This record gives sequence, C-alpha cells and structure tokens, in this order.
Amino acid sequence: MSARLTDLRNPAIVVAFGGWNDAGDAASAVIDHLADAYGAEVEFAFDPEDHYDFQVNRPMVRMERPGERIIEWPTTEVLVAHLPERDLVLIGGPEPNYRWRDYTARMMSMVRSIKPDLVVLLGALLADSPHSRPVPVSATAANADLAEELGLDLSSYEGPTGILGIISSQCDLAGVPCVSLWASVPHYVSDPPNPKASLAILHRLEDVLNTP
Repeated sequence: MSARLTDLRNPAIVVAFGGWNDAGDAASAVIDHLADAYGAEVEFAFDPEDHYDFQVNRPMVRMERPGERIIEWPTTEVLVAHLPERDLVLIGGPEPNYRWRDYTARMMSMVRSIKPDLVVLLGALLADSPHSRPVPVSATAANADLAEELGLDLSSYEGPTGILGIISSQCDLAGVPCVSLWASVPHYVSDPPNPKASLAILHRLEDVLNTP
C-alpha cells in the first residue's frame, strides 16, 4: 500500500463495484466521474490473479499506439482525489469473483490504515421506478448511532448480498463509520450508461460528506 494513503486530509473513502451491485453502471460511473474531475491518481491495485475469474471479467486489449497493444487486466484500483476541503480515496473495479473473505480482510487492513472520517458504499439496483421522476437514492447505515447522527435509515436488509454488503458488515464490526447509497434504476432502461442515476448518487454523496 502506498505510504501516501496514510497522510491524507480529512479522508473519506468512496467505493463502487461493477456487476451485480451496479445497475446501469450508475454507481461505478460516479467513481469514474470523480477520478476524471479531480485528476485522481492510482495509488494501489489488487493482484487480479487472486480474486478475478478472467472468463467472467475478461481482460481488455487496448491500442497504446499503432502496432503496440496493451492488456488491461480486471482489478480493484485505489485512487486518491484531492478536493479543496478534503481528500477522497476512490475504490473501484469489477466485483471480485474469488476469496471474498481474504479480499475483505485486505480491504479492511487498508481502511484501518487510512483512518477515514467515513466510508461510503455506492450501489444501484433495478426497480419499478419511472424514468419521468427523480431517481430515488436510499441512504442507510448499519450502525444505529451513525444513522441517527446523519439522519439516515438504519439498514434492515435481509437476503443475498454482494461484496458491498460484506464490506459494510466488516466496517461496522471494526467500528469504522460506513453508509450505503443505492440508486433505484428503472428496470426498463437498464442498459448503461445512466447519467441521471449517477447524478442522483452524486447529489446524495455531497449530502453525506457535507462536501460540494
């Protein structure tokens, strides 16, 4: 892990994964937008051999220049964006396929080293929401005290979960303040991109971080 991840100003961590957690790519597009808008730099990446099935998440071939091709492997990247008021650690990539407990343990080791003010997990799901109305974004916390402090709902979800649910649970066990933001994407416009849903998540993210 980069030493620069332990020397940040009022850090907050924002996390989104592609795949099951990311209807219309609405959540991962927020990470991409923040990285582009603030010139975020990659500080760390997980070894893709440990956690990804390359038949599910295929490597991509990209032409660097005529006659020179580069293979981009699916992985989880950790970037740092410097905002005027604080630093954001942006974590994104496809949802891992293998060894979730080891993956989460490595993630939590990094989180504890960063000592963030808040971890924000971003997701998007398909729902019966009409496209003609504002995109609903639910905001929940697993910890009752944090939910009351931020004016959020206390998470009561039961059922199948993705890597976001695992990270949320581990943050709560470790005493790391963590909230989840989920956008409801109309099921009949599920193809990415969905900038309206991404914008709705961004507005809610501004609220919970109190950062424009």
